[in-house]
Amino acid sequence: MLIQRACLLGGRRVDIRVGVRIGEVADSLAPRPGEDVFDAGWGTVIPGLHDHHVHLRAAAAALDSVQLGPAQVHGRDELARALSAAEVGSDGWIRAVGYHESVAGTLDRSVLDELAPAVPVRIQHRSGVLWMLNSAGLAAVGLPEHPDGRLRSYDSWSDAVARRETTLAEFSGRLDRFGVTGVTDATPDLDAGSIVKLAEAHRHGELSQHVHWLAPGKRILHDDGLDLDELTNWVTQRHSAGATVAVHCVTASQLVVTLAALRAAGVRRGDRIEHAAVVPSDSLADLAELGVLVVTQPNFVAERGDQYLLDVPADDQSGLWRLASLLRAGIPVALSTDLPFGDADPWAAMRAAVNRTTRAGVVLNVGECVLAAQALTMFLGHADRPDVPRTIEPGQPGDLCVLTEAPADVFAHLDAGMVSATVIDGQLRYVA
Repeated sequence: MLIQRACLLGGRRVDIRVGVRIGEVADSLAPRPGEDVFDAGWGTVIPGLHDHHVHLRAAAAALDSVQLGPAQVHGRDELARALSAAEVGSDGWIRAVGYHESVAGTLDRSVLDELAPAVPVRIQHRSGVLWMLNSAGLAAVGLPEHPDGRLRSYDSWSDAVARRETTLAEFSGRLDRFGVTGVTDATPDLDAGSIVKLAEAHRHGELSQHVHWLAPGKRILHDDGLDLDELTNWVTQRHSAGATVAVHCVTASQLVVTLAALRAAGVRRGDRIEHAAVVPSDSLADLAELGVLVVTQPNFVAERGDQYLLDVPADDQSGLWRLASLLRAGIPVALSTDLPFGDADPWAAMRAAVNRTTRAGVVLNVGECVLAAQALTMFLGHADRPDVPRTIEPGQPGDLCVLTEAPADVFAHLDAGMVSATVIDGQLRYVA
């Protein structure tokens, strides 16, 4: 296809011929016979956004799950009503997501037995690493004697839960509207069959976006099971096989141990730290020296910042969701949303990176704010090199986002409402 009257981020006005790859970029290009033409109206054209850390099947499943986050439910009585009104899914379960202790305190099997219907119930904590099951649910997964029903995500118990048949089409269409042309699935237990299904979903059009994945090189750590020697051996084995690693680090302890393991095993190009939710000041130099990529989510400052201000000691808040200090230290960084645990809108994540304002209007760590151009660029990286931004040049991927506004207004607003068209492999996937 041919995109005419496009404005690039640097201000140059061009026409763009694009297929699976960008073919030509010139001041003026004449349409060829049979070629589709899209008039950008001097709006800005950028590489399509790539969300560098998502969970696709969880995102699709969340669309028909009960939402129990602090924005939807307030208190024990509302929680009981929400669970009583929930529909049992085709898998025989009530599935709920987004729970945080600020809703109604700590949940365990005894609390859920009081509040929930006598059918299998599983509630995912909004961190994504914990599920709470009632007694019926524990019996269904073969753990009737489990003491509290608080189970870690991706542990073997989940194999006993029948997978719901979920379509990716609705979720993919939403990403189209955001200008997202590619995603990296960070689910740690993706097996070969699941990867094939994602590839087939893209090939058949159910999933518009290109998919990259981290499994089997993704590892989730827990503070009560940190083992430096074991982690070092795992990293060494992955590297010996010519592969990379991606380590989930949401606490300072997890980050410190991961950095020690990487220092002992060595860093391979493509190794990643996922989240880096808490980075102590003395870890900045270690990250910079190792040169390992950090994929982080500033959207959580906007989405959960007010709770952080209550839960995190004041002396530790400066380490939360760092960004500017990572860049100043020369650490390669890319951004993502962590959907469905974070909101799917990457433009909202960019705004959070720029202003770091919580829902209550408090600025959390003003020194970590970045420029709009920096925030946007960190969503433009290649799937396999997230720190290397794609550009509008011949030979680059034919995945583009067309915006209604000129570059100055794009940087001023960073708003998904500006997306007028999304092009993937040279084909229009979305037109506003």
